[in-house]
This record gives sequence, C-alpha cells and structure tokens, in this order.
Amino acid sequence: MEFMLDTADIDAIKELDEVLTVAGVTTNPTIITKSGKTPEQVISELVDYLRPDQSLFVQSVSMDFEGIMEEARYINALRPENTYVKIPVTREGMKAIKAAKAEGLNVLATAIYSADEAFMAALNGADYLAPYVNRMCNYGDGVGQVIDLIRMIEVQGLSSKIVAASFKSVEQVHELIAAGIQAVTVQPDIVRAMIDHPGTEIAVGEFTDAWDKTFGRKTLR
Repeated sequence: MEFMLDTADIDAIKELDEVLTVAGVTTNPTIITKSGKTPEQVISELVDYLRPDQSLFVQSVSMDFEGIMEEARYINALRPENTYVKIPVTREGMKAIKAAKAEGLNVLATAIYSADEAFMAALNGADYLAPYVNRMCNYGDGVGQVIDLIRMIEVQGLSSKIVAASFKSVEQVHELIAAGIQAVTVQPDIVRAMIDHPGTEIAVGEFTDAWDKTFGRKTLR
C-alpha cells in the first residue's frame, strides 16, 4: 500500500517524511494557490526534494483536450521517473487520459465523484484513480462507493491503482485501509492525527516518570 501526502507545504513534507514512509506527494491547483508561492516555485521545491522512488503528482489546469495534452507532456518531463499528470475526468479529460496513455505518459485520473467515473478512466488506461472520498459523501456513501470501486477493479482485472483522496477524518482513511485500498493521499493535519494519539504520550510519560523515580535518570544507562 502507498501512503502519500496531499500538500504543497514543503516543510510539512520534510517533517512527515522523516517520521513516516511517504510514497509520494499529490498537489492540485487549489493546494498550490493556497501555498503563497508561484506554481514554478512549488514544483521546483518538490522536484528538488523528492527521491526518485517517491512519486510526484501535478494537475493539469487547461480544460480543453489540446491544452491538457500539452500540460501532460510538460508535467511528465519534470523528472525522469515516478511523475504523473493529474487529469480530471471530464469528457475532455477522459479523451486526454486515453490519448496520454497511448503516448506512454503517466496519468492519474482525478476529480472522481463516483465509482463509475473511475471505472471508465481505468478502462482508458489511467495508472491511478483518485476518488474524492469526503466530497463524494455529500452525494451519498462516499466510502461505500470507493469500496465498490476496489471490487470492480479487482473483479475486472484492471491494473489501475486507487489512490483515495479528499479526506476529512481519520475514520475515513481507516475504513478504506481496512477495506484494502491500494493507496491514499492525506492532508498533513489528518496524518498528524493518525500518529499523535494522546494516549501514547501519556503512557510514555508514565514510563519515564517511573524510571526516573526509581533510578534517578531518564535514560536507559
């Protein structure tokens, strides 16, 4: 399973990459606009920092087929490996996903709001599918739709990986990991909530206090 960070905050990426096994970083136009930096700055920082084995995902902004294809080629050329263009599953986007894969480009299908949209993108050859879990919940059972998609991809023998996105709670991430999701991309605040359980801090404090009271030190030796 691949655990990715959904952010353009290079400091948060460095912080969590030291603590966790981070498979890659996903961005989108909104994330980049909120960074306070230019797209060129954000992309340059990510390209410079990420290791070759860590994936980088950058989204196309153009809405027409020709524009998407031009941006797909540019994004794929940013690094020699593990770099993907994110293409929304509009009609123009679906057309571009199919054409981009025919050119041998790496593609993540994004802005997915249903299992059916994702499945069609998988048939077009998308390497990754990014269902927007919490946003899908506004239209019904988002988590359930993604679990359906896991089954659909497996039953039909398709090679696309599902990278669930747009989480608003630890519970949503937990449910999909338990259901066998192949990848998730999670915002730093939710990642921190997953690893910083207050009970752990309390337990460690109790261990240290007991050791200090007994042996007069807070180290093993």
